[in-house]
Amino acid sequence: MPAGAMTGRPRRILLSADAVGGVWQYSLELAQGFSRRGIAVILAVLGPSPADDLIARAGEIETLSLVVLDGQLDWTAATPADVERSAASLSALAAREEADLIHLHSPALAGATRWPAPVIVTAHSCLATWWRTMREGPMPSDFVWRVEQTAAGMRSAEAIIAPSRSFAMALAEAYGSDIPVIPIRNGRTPAHPAAVCREALIFTAGRLWDEGKNMIALDHAAALHDLRIFAAGSDKGPHGASIALPHLTLLGRLNDADVTGWHHRASVYASTALYEPFGLSVLEAAQAGCVLVLSDIPTFRELWGGAAYFVPPDDPDAIGWALRHVLAEPYGLASRGADARTRADRYGSERMTAETLDAYGAVLAKRHMAAE
Repeated sequence: MPAGAMTGRPRRILLSADAVGGVWQYSLELAQGFSRRGIAVILAVLGPSPADDLIARAGEIETLSLVVLDGQLDWTAATPADVERSAASLSALAAREEADLIHLHSPALAGATRWPAPVIVTAHSCLATWWRTMREGPMPSDFVWRVEQTAAGMRSAEAIIAPSRSFAMALAEAYGSDIPVIPIRNGRTPAHPAAVCREALIFTAGRLWDEGKNMIALDHAAALHDLRIFAAGSDKGPHGASIALPHLTLLGRLNDADVTGWHHRASVYASTALYEPFGLSVLEAAQAGCVLVLSDIPTFRELWGGAAYFVPPDDPDAIGWALRHVLAEPYGLASRGADARTRADRYGSERMTAETLDAYGAVLAKRHMAAE
């Protein structure tokens, strides 16, 4: 039995990730928190290789070992066998590294192979809940097998973590209320730039190509109200998706330092997402003191109610009017920006790390009791 299962605290954790979006930031925040506690982390990356600046950031974490695997992400894989191969690679790595706990970033991986240690999964998103939000009618066959793999993984893992209560409820509706989901809100360490020079401009960031982010609505709002909105992130996805946003000022993919600079330059951060299990980019903007203009969806209401302006995500005209109104109120900018920063204090990295370790401890204790 691994030593972690005997002590109730892991010594070596295999943490899987991808480098496409917020999963990377989440994983590094956890790894940093674990490192402060002397826990070794093997960060195993599937999908596209991390950019050089992301690799450099991972290299700053003392007890982290980065391994880039030649494996498909569950949402870009062509067949179930591709997901099974990715899971098998992770399992073999966990065995070689003598990990005493495995923390996966996708439920689909959990049921796709046998594992040498207890498995915990963070469900950052899933196709079943995405489909319920974004579409109507039956799912296509390409979605069905992915959802079936996710369902199998949800039932195989020894604990499931969701980044918000709203998303935990959505998972229960999609996969069954008998599957226990632990809501542990994401956390982020605030960035501290050399200077803050606030301007009356609007900023947004994320996977611009992702339909769930609803950048089309923000683009239409910019056109209707002659707004200049700066957008950081890629307009092309790893599986061929792309988007045209002619009315936004596209900045392309920025490194962390550049994004931080924009957060401390812009007065307003806007997200018109239709589907968002948490929204790390919103948290980062709030930590910088941006005024938040957010789509009126359950996740954002849960996290930012009373500290943001809410807009209907399907009404570009209303979005544009709200953005114009916010920019025209200097006192409101200072007050609402302070509200957002105060709320962001609830979502720190240290709290997320501690709650995650509590979840690990419960799983390892249960294993230990079962072995006695």
